[in-house]
Amino acid sequence: MSKQRVQQLTELLNQYNQEYYVLDNPTVDDQEYDRLMQELIELETQYPELKTENSPTVRIGGIVLEGFQKVEHTIPMLSLGNAFNEGDFRDFDARIKKIAPHATYVCELKIDGLAVSLHYGNGEFIKGATRGDGVIGEDITQNLKTIKTIPLQIKMQQSLEVRGEVYMPKAVFNSINDQRQKNGEELFANPRNAAAGSLRQLDSKIAAKRGLAMFSYGAPNGEELGYLTHEESLQKMVELGFNVNPHRQVCQSIDEVLAYIENWTQKRFELPYEIDGIVIKVNELETQKQLGNTVKSPRWAIAYKFPAEKVETILKDITFTVGRTGMVTPNAVLEPVRVAGTKVSRATLHNEDYVKERDIRIADRVVIRKAGEIIPEVVEAVIEARSTELDPFEMIKNCPKCNSELVREQVDYYCLNIDCPARILESLCHFVSRNAMNIDGLGTKVIEQLYEVGLIQNVADIYKLEKEQLLPLERMGEKKVSNLLAAIENSKQNSLDKLLFGLGIRHVGSKTAKVLASQFKELDQLKEAKLEDFTQIDEIGTVIANSVVHYFLQPANLELIQNLKDLEVNMKDLTPQSTQETFNSTFYEKTVVLTGTLHELTRKEAGALLESLGAKLTGSISKNTDYLIAGEKSGSKLQKAQALGVTVLTEAEFLAKV
Repeated sequence: MSKQRVQQLTELLNQYNQEYYVLDNPTVDDQEYDRLMQELIELETQYPELKTENSPTVRIGGIVLEGFQKVEHTIPMLSLGNAFNEGDFRDFDARIKKIAPHATYVCELKIDGLAVSLHYGNGEFIKGATRGDGVIGEDITQNLKTIKTIPLQIKMQQSLEVRGEVYMPKAVFNSINDQRQKNGEELFANPRNAAAGSLRQLDSKIAAKRGLAMFSYGAPNGEELGYLTHEESLQKMVELGFNVNPHRQVCQSIDEVLAYIENWTQKRFELPYEIDGIVIKVNELETQKQLGNTVKSPRWAIAYKFPAEKVETILKDITFTVGRTGMVTPNAVLEPVRVAGTKVSRATLHNEDYVKERDIRIADRVVIRKAGEIIPEVVEAVIEARSTELDPFEMIKNCPKCNSELVREQVDYYCLNIDCPARILESLCHFVSRNAMNIDGLGTKVIEQLYEVGLIQNVADIYKLEKEQLLPLERMGEKKVSNLLAAIENSKQNSLDKLLFGLGIRHVGSKTAKVLASQFKELDQLKEAKLEDFTQIDEIGTVIANSVVHYFLQPANLELIQNLKDLEVNMKDLTPQSTQETFNSTFYEKTVVLTGTLHELTRKEAGALLESLGAKLTGSISKNTDYLIAGEKSGSKLQKAQALGVTVLTEAEFLAKV
């Protein structure tokens, strides 16, 4: 009887939740909803075995995590190319129509929030992750479960990935800031920052109180599920209970697209949530497939960003920073001012020519904006506001860190001293960053500390650090040191693309590094490559090819790579390759959990192997788990799997099946 009542309450609460938050058409009052929720909480407390991982009660939050696990996106979450004017849209349209003369477009509002990916299997919400760098995100499943516009159960047994934008409504944002002001707390800068910070709370109860919502905007495997158009997949998502923005429009021509943009550029301030532009996508999924993607973005979609907000303030000073490539950049020190919702006190001035062309001088009143709504930049000086004669800008001649003479290359100045402390520090920070070797615990302050005491001078030194060297340092306790050394050791097993990006080769970003790793497979092969070897790679142009070849001609770089190799840093591409074996595998489309200590493989290697065979890796056991692979010292996960009747495999049994 209790089991039946729990199921009945679950169905009712899910129904009422969708009616209220998604359909905006509630059929019961808040008092009745709260009464049913309390009844379910009491039943689950009395009979804990009846509580499921996706019970409506998880909306309340309560799970506290130690940290967020990394998640690799099976299909990368690419960023979109930008269009800034009518000409850009007509060029985009011309490129599309060359391949598909009858293509249509779907226009959608570009929600100003945080992109996430949701995974479903057997009708249940399994996992959710942030976009991260597009390839690696963070598992924020527990916090996403508290968002009431995300269905925890759907009427579809097939595996489904849905992508969307989590945001904070304007009314919620204002209410929270009012309360924070009363409490004497720092105010949130804008709804987007507030939403992002809420999703990264380790205590899901805090996330649950933040009133977040989500609009779903796509299913990347829609074609596999039988949909012919993007609009058809969105309609199906609505049927399944997802909250899809209603203000989208299917357009037959680029003129209709331009009219849609003009309409919403004027009306955007009337919306109860923030938008920062419009997204235009080719509607036909087969055409999307034909067009494909570049390294960074899909060729079948483009984004229009609303013009950046401009404000005026005073330029107090100009300082100079040195990047990892040695490039010296002038920066503006400003009288603090709010731009696009955040307080700005510094902004880029780009280069010498940029400053002189605009005649920007210290003590000027200047106009600033956020380039791409992210990076503050000085646009111009308000010359008519100059009341006294000010000294014209002069570019410095020597490096502000090591005093070496600067050399101009095209429009930028460079410090060519490879031993410049600023270059070394920037290179070290880049190497350990999330998109590169992703070494948790090695933040900027720790890197600076290790450099100042002489423990690291180049990236190879990171792999020579020992416990006895670290423990005497300030803020370096036993646990922190152990975790740091473990993270450094684990990073040795990263795939080649992470190392390539981390080395800081000019013009080689994270996406380009993936292309190079995929083509050459081993660093030694890339190291020996000639310019003509790059001509067959679509994504690699002459500038990148020259930069890569030049990098491997430098003796210091070759010595560094040999040191890393001697320290057993992986130099091979470990990206899983799909084959027919994937589809014949025991683990194809099965939900698998790894636990305990493995001996033949590392956990990371086992995970990569499973994903290459089509398995869906999760971090927790549920009734939907197909296999638990249990190594030594398996704890509560093994006990829970046995209680739920999940098939348990030893490492040997797992390898035998592979």
